[in-house]
Amino acid sequence: MPKNKGKGGKNRKRGKNEADDEKRELVFKEDGQEYAQVLRMLGNGRCEAMCIDGTKRLCHIRGKMHKKVWIAAGDIVLVGLRDYQDDKADVILKYMPDEARLLKAYGELPESTRLNEGIGGGLDEEDEGAGDDYIEFEDEDIDKI
Repeated sequence: MPKNKGKGGKNRKRGKNEADDEKRELVFKEDGQEYAQVLRMLGNGRCEAMCIDGTKRLCHIRGKMHKKVWIAAGDIVLVGLRDYQDDKADVILKYMPDEARLLKAYGELPESTRLNEGIGGGLDEEDEGAGDDYIEFEDEDIDKI
């Protein structure tokens, strides 16, 4: 039989997310950076994002975040713009949901930005009756069919 040469299994290699849950300082954009909302994940460490300036860009997730910070559609991210390619950018930071709400409250994100949901959308406060998308038939209608 082969000799075990490792120091543990798959769970040891995953490690622990040590200080991710604690509060961190809110990072604002600088020149050469832009806020964006992820439209869809493309695989291979890439995603398609709609930047706040109105441009849709193909974004590359940097190696430090790859397989450590999970990004999904609808997340607010900070991207670094490229001088030589305007249609491509690099994901620098993913904002947690409470940080994204703070950015919106500070006026960094426009009011039209929808947070906390994927691009498919969800129910808002004014859309309370939107879940009733069924048709009610009377007994006479069923008999006619």
